Amino acid sequence: MTDHGAGADRPGHISAGADAGADAGADRWALVAVAGLLSFVAMLDMNIVTVALADIADGLHVSAATAQWAVLGYQLPVVALLLPAGRWLDGVGTRSAVLAATGGFALCSVLAAGADRIAWLIAARLAQGACGAVLFVLMPVLAIRSVRPEKRARAMSVPATLGPVGAVTGPAVGGVLLDHLGWHAVFLVKVPVCVLALVVTWRALPPDGGLRLPGRRAAGDALPVAGGLAVLLTALTLAAGRPAWLSLALAAVPPLWWWSRGPGGRPVTGVLRVPGLLRAHGAVLALAAGFAAAHYVVALHLRRDEGVSATTTGLTVLAFPLAMGLAGPPAGRLADRYGARPTAGAGAALTAAGLLLLVPWDGAWSAPDVAWRLALAGLGMGLTGGPVQALVMGTAPPDRLATAGSTVQLARSLGFTLGPALATAAGGLTGVPRAGPVLAATAACLAVPLLALPDRSPAARP
Repeated sequence: MTDHGAGADRPGHISAGADAGADAGADRWALVAVAGLLSFVAMLDMNIVTVALADIADGLHVSAATAQWAVLGYQLPVVALLLPAGRWLDGVGTRSAVLAATGGFALCSVLAAGADRIAWLIAARLAQGACGAVLFVLMPVLAIRSVRPEKRARAMSVPATLGPVGAVTGPAVGGVLLDHLGWHAVFLVKVPVCVLALVVTWRALPPDGGLRLPGRRAAGDALPVAGGLAVLLTALTLAAGRPAWLSLALAAVPPLWWWSRGPGGRPVTGVLRVPGLLRAHGAVLALAAGFAAAHYVVALHLRRDEGVSATTTGLTVLAFPLAMGLAGPPAGRLADRYGARPTAGAGAALTAAGLLLLVPWDGAWSAPDVAWRLALAGLGMGLTGGPVQALVMGTAPPDRLATAGSTVQLARSLGFTLGPALATAAGGLTGVPRAGPVLAATAACLAVPLLALPDRSPAARP
């Protein structure tokens, strides 16, 4: 692949020295671990605060609707700023970016925990979401740069597996902290992990060119995409309660279309036009939507329709992330040996099989009957996560790795949000109890051909 830009050769930038670790023959697995831990805490924060909303509302003397902004205040900037963050990170120092984003994330956690007014809490969460967006983009870049090319799939499997595991374990971890330490601990639990990441990054990465703050033109270019994605995320979030809110998503089309035609959007659309990348992004979105829809439907059905205890429900749905975590490490080895595409395709097929087996659920099954089907789907997701991330990052132009990382994270985040909303809408519009599981399985099935079929374009990269 030829060089795609002058920035690819400038020292100290994220696009520079892509294979520095490989050339030196030194695999820096400590940095891969940092990428995994930060992916875990960034995704953990998407859901861990949800269980504490009632306590936050009581503690700060606000309504439940107002307290909901403790969650939305983080989620909105994370999704809205992913693409602008990717464009910005293509031209700044890796070490400086990781230190700044991780330090800012930890500081905002402390500020949120110490909030005595809801305005203070929301402001801290908005700033934390901005830092989270940078972390989401940085983690796959950090992982792929820390090892030699022949071990990249193994490295990519670490953040790709630990991120979704953090998302689904958030409510369980939050519940334990809430019962024993109060809602403040829900924010503080991530600080020790961030401190450890700061120490390892400070020692393992050499000094670089430092941070270059976005200029006025870049900030202005980010407004339409951030605004459009914020409207889209708001519509999807509210649609989980009222499907009619999905119509609000149409308002996101004009600003996103205008942005895609401008100087900020053209590099992103250029990455997506690389042969095979658009299909890989579609598979990531479909699998995330199916995964989130199944998780939501199963938990809701067990608690509301079957009257299963919260503990049993939590242990049942925990089968999915546990199986996913077990499959993640061997998935990387399989992808490094046999190829990322066949490994990811096999994983998608396994996920689809597990979710298809949930469709006949009529309420007569026991918790273990549901758990093993979720575990089968989780094994498939674990086999898919790292290889598909390695496929994208290995195919993207070398000076657009951060942009490629941001587009993948956006597809995954939208899928996580879209899944429960579509499952709720399907059940409400059709009145069919199995509509949610059918939708989850259908989404996973769509990902199989997107990943399994090879790209036959003559311009496709090996």
